[in-house]
Amino acid sequence: MGMQNPRAGFVGFGEVNSPREIIAQKCLEARRALEEANIELVYTDLVSDDPEGRDVLRARNDLLKQDFDLLVLCIAGWIPSHAVISVASEFSHKPILLWGLSGYMQNGKLITTGDQAGTTALRRNMQDMNYRFKFVYKTPSSSPRMDAIQAFARAARAANLLRHSKIGMMGFRDMNLYDTLFDGVSLRAKIGPEVEFFEMLDIIERMERLSEPHITPILQRIRERWVFERPVSDDTLRRGVRFFLAIKQKVEERGYQAISLIDVEGMKKLAAFPPAMVFMLLTDEAGLCTIPENDTLGAVTQLMTRYLTAQVAAYMEIYEFMDDRILFGVPDYVPSEVVDGPVKVTSASFGQIGEGVLNVSKVKTGKLTLCRLASSGDKYTMHMATGQAVEPRKWEEAGWKQPAPQLPSLEVALDVHDFAKKVLSQHYIISYGDNTEAFKDLCELLNIEVL
Repeated sequence: MGMQNPRAGFVGFGEVNSPREIIAQKCLEARRALEEANIELVYTDLVSDDPEGRDVLRARNDLLKQDFDLLVLCIAGWIPSHAVISVASEFSHKPILLWGLSGYMQNGKLITTGDQAGTTALRRNMQDMNYRFKFVYKTPSSSPRMDAIQAFARAARAANLLRHSKIGMMGFRDMNLYDTLFDGVSLRAKIGPEVEFFEMLDIIERMERLSEPHITPILQRIRERWVFERPVSDDTLRRGVRFFLAIKQKVEERGYQAISLIDVEGMKKLAAFPPAMVFMLLTDEAGLCTIPENDTLGAVTQLMTRYLTAQVAAYMEIYEFMDDRILFGVPDYVPSEVVDGPVKVTSASFGQIGEGVLNVSKVKTGKLTLCRLASSGDKYTMHMATGQAVEPRKWEEAGWKQPAPQLPSLEVALDVHDFAKKVLSQHYIISYGDNTEAFKDLCELLNIEVL
């Protein structure tokens, strides 16, 4: 899934009587800072409060010619509010960054054009007008808060991408779970993604039409890249590739960015094929967000994570609460992006489920952000937490054929009591680093409550 940098419409403001060369230089430096932060710009010339309103009209016309994810109102000096709002109102449906610049020191004296007079005259008005905006300001003694600006720009980009996203769902409500259900109307209206269902029969029929030349190249890559701790039969590998290619056809036809498959009650029970291998290929070969068990809001959380961080957005399942940490693991697969070392697989079976390919790779450690979206009716909630992921102790899930595999897993040190009070699902989505500011900005843009 190709990721693009955020794109912003940029307009600088300064009062008609302020020295234009000072305002222009400050705005130029602001533009350069944004571009150095990998934010692409669509911009227009400076806007003042000229009596005829020519600057406002020209700026609106310039910005309307191109699309962008957010609007940057760069306040480089005092400016009557009506000039700014006259531009912003044309783009009030977009996220807006209200960015106040600052004065500077010259010969031991502070030189100011009244930047924060301009922003403080606007902030409450923009709030009362229900603009979706973030206010950041610079001081004469500090650099601009580019981390905050980048987070908001990524959130704006993510919100835009979500409105054009589509999730493929093979089957419905695996194991009759409740927390994988969703309301399609409110999801589309409030967050953006469309969810499409398709039948497993469609995939089986597509598999039957696949020829050997389609299968061989992928089979060769698997044998080259994966380390097999126990042998996996050639028939199993070929069937996994067939499933992958058939689903990939569907993905390309319908334009999905994320996908989930009916797992226990479908792939394992009806097709007698645990789908771990299929998920691995869909993630690593097709670049999709993937999650098992028809977990729709888990898939939406993955898209949010992918769009905000450009990471793979792996899912993890909660296994055990401990005194100061939580054991997260997966009974099937992890994307290669989060694997520490080579991708390792084995043949394994669990309970009455037939033997299949199981990923037993070691997972990267480090600072993590854990996220999960949930809904109550048409009200959406996001639970976020950060923690330090370390290598897990030796453990096994009862029910695996002996010798039981060590599942891909992490122990995440965090405030367990606080996490447990707010937990929303058994599935959480991980990203590396502290990404909470961007998530909070996105949730505010989408009116999602943050826990």
